[in-house]
This record gives sequence, C-alpha cells and structure tokens, in this order.
Amino acid sequence: MCAGCGTPTHVPDAPAPRRFAALRDRNCGPYLVGGMLSMMADNVEHVITYWVLWQQFHSPALTGFQVISHWTPFLLLSVWFGGLADRYDCRRVVQAAQLLFLAVSLAWGVLFLTGSLSIPAACVLLVLHGTAGALWRPAEQMMLQDFVGREDLPSAVRLNSTFQGLGVLLGPVVGSALLIGLGAELGIFANALVYLPLTVFLLRTKFTGHTRSGVVARERVGALGAVRAARTVMRNPEIAGAIVVAGLTSLFVGSALQTVMPEFAEGFGDASSSAYGVLLFANGLGGVVGGIVLEATGWVRPNLTAAVVSTFLFGGFIAAFALSGSLVLAVVVLVLGGVANLVSVSVTQTIVQLKAEPAERGRTVGVYSMASGGLKVGSGFSIGLLGAVVGVQTSVVVSGAALALGAVAAGLAVRANRRPAVTGG
Repeated sequence: MCAGCGTPTHVPDAPAPRRFAALRDRNCGPYLVGGMLSMMADNVEHVITYWVLWQQFHSPALTGFQVISHWTPFLLLSVWFGGLADRYDCRRVVQAAQLLFLAVSLAWGVLFLTGSLSIPAACVLLVLHGTAGALWRPAEQMMLQDFVGREDLPSAVRLNSTFQGLGVLLGPVVGSALLIGLGAELGIFANALVYLPLTVFLLRTKFTGHTRSGVVARERVGALGAVRAARTVMRNPEIAGAIVVAGLTSLFVGSALQTVMPEFAEGFGDASSSAYGVLLFANGLGGVVGGIVLEATGWVRPNLTAAVVSTFLFGGFIAAFALSGSLVLAVVVLVLGGVANLVSVSVTQTIVQLKAEPAERGRTVGVYSMASGGLKVGSGFSIGLLGAVVGVQTSVVVSGAALALGAVAAGLAVRANRRPAVTGG
C-alpha cells in the first residue's frame, strides 16, 4: 500500500519460472509429495466414511450435510486462519491441521470398531474434518513461496495443484482398495498414518512461511478484523479479480458436478455402471495431465488475462459436457475442462500471492480460500436445486455458461477499474 494515499502499490510480475524448479528444490519437492499424500488421505476418508454412513443410516439429509460441513468452515473461518498463518510459524499451523485430520480419522475408526456411530457424532467429525482443511490452506500456500521465492512461485503453485489433483484422483482408488482389503475399521486406521509424512517433514525444514520475507504480522484477526481484512484485500484490482474469478468457479460449478455425474452416466445406455467411474476419472485426469504439460512447456504466464480465459474455457467445457450426448465426447471435454480448471486455479493462486503485501499474505490467501472453497456450498444451489426445477442437463449448461460470462465480466471490470501506481512527489 502507498503509505500516503492507501493506493495499492504496483508489484511487478514474476519472471518466467524454471520448469519443474519447485519439484527439484530439496525442501519444496518433499513438501509437494507430502501434500499429495495428505490430499489423498482426505479423499480416502471421504470414500470410507461416506460408504459406512450410507450403509448404516441411508440418510439423504446426512449426505447433503457431508458437502455443507466440508466447505462451510472455508467460508466462515478462512480469513481468521489466514491471520494465524500471518502471525505464527506456518509449519506448526500445517502440522496442527494434519494432526486434526489424523485425530478425526482415528475417531471414525473407534466409532466403527465399537459400533457406537451415531448421526450427531458423525456430524461433529464431518465439521472437524472440514475445519482441518480450512486451517491447512492459507499456511500451506505461504510455505510454497517461502520455499522457492517469487521467481519460482508459479511453478510451485502449479505443481502443488497438480500433485493435490493427483491425490484427489488416487483417493477413490486407494479408498476402495482399503475397504475391500482391510474393511472400513482397519482401513480408516491405516489411512490415518498417511497424514504423518507431511507432519514429520515439517519438523526438519527451516522454512517457517516467513523466512524469506522476514515479516511476521502482530495484529490479531477477530471477526471484525476478518471483515476489514477482506475489504482491504479487495482494494487491489488484480487480487480482487483473481478472487472473484475463483469465487465464480466455486459458486457455479464447485463440487456439485460430481454429485450429478450418475445421472449423466445413465444417459450412456448399457454402459452406465462403468461410465460413472470413467467420467469421474476423466474429470480429475485433465488437471493432472494439464499441470504436467503446462509445467513442461511454460505456455501460461500468471496474469489475470490467463485466469479469465482459462475460466471462460472451463465454463464452456462444462456446458459442452452437459450437451455432449456421447461418452467419448464427454470424456474428451471433461479432460479439456480439467486442464482449463488447473490453469485457472494455479494462476489465480499465484496472482494472489505475488500481489499480496508480505504482512497480509496469509489473510489475503484466506480471503481467496474463502471464495474458492467456501462458495462451493453455493454450487449445490446453482446445479443441484436448479436441476430439480429445470433438469440437471439444463442446470449444468446454465451454470457453465454463467461461469464463462461471469469470468469475462470480472476481467472487464478489473480492466476498467485498474489505476496506475501512484509514485511519490
């Protein structure tokens, strides 16, 4: 910020990153692998617990609560957790999140073994699991920049998104294998151990999330402080544009597409039972493959134009998927959509980190996490409830088109409101 007038100062774009630089870094490489394992464990836990909860209670209301409980902590607590990342050692914040994940998994296992699982207990554990995810995000992102610096931050963010996408892709496979091979009780206990590699690694790295910048915030962030922080962050037009684009993606598509995928699978005739798995796999595969290709080629630079274009394409691909009518075409479109979404996510995350003031980076990332994670609750309305009124196919087409148009509108608004940096004088 300009000290005299409060106008956001211009922070130059990062130079072109070295390819796979973050993966080659002796600190960031293991961190990326540990994050991938933790994301896989997160999704394995969903596979096992959702299966047990449905088998025991057959409750559609509980199924809906599973989605709400996962993303509501992102909506309500992300800015506060970002403030914690600004003030404290990010290693310890990430470890606290991982240990909370682990404790929740162990608690599930105890309830499964003792036969004492109940809906109230399940709701508490689901909320705690979502809270652990919200706590993890801001500190996780701050560690990336501390490991590699500004020059290689785009590589670190892109590879982190790619590795975590791989974790999401592996989660159902590993979760199903644990269910079949060990059963729900032993499977959930085994999965708890997968949170340990990242936790242990953070005991041996010297980077704290503040090591390079040397800036540690002193201000506490309460409820009102979180609102003020969000207002301050949104004064920077490029950060605001990135956050709005990420929020639109969550609001209009989010995680609701997976919940309606069975209905699309049924549209492919006799292959519907296998088509469901193929569609889910294609949805995740695009992000992993796209991340690797983009990292190898360096085609995309982290700027708002790239964020807007990739988000526009993602919305278009989602609408095209709903209209495809063919399994082969649907798979192709979903893979391309996964690539576009990977670009959108990694670019917007990079913009937010590069443009944030060092003393406010955690809170800035927290506002981003609130939009990119918390607003996924709204996708249940934009796709789910709208689908109940006009049909799922129409709701997905409308949501995809709304996302594409919203991304363009956000980009135009930022371009219209961008002001040149004010210099002293």
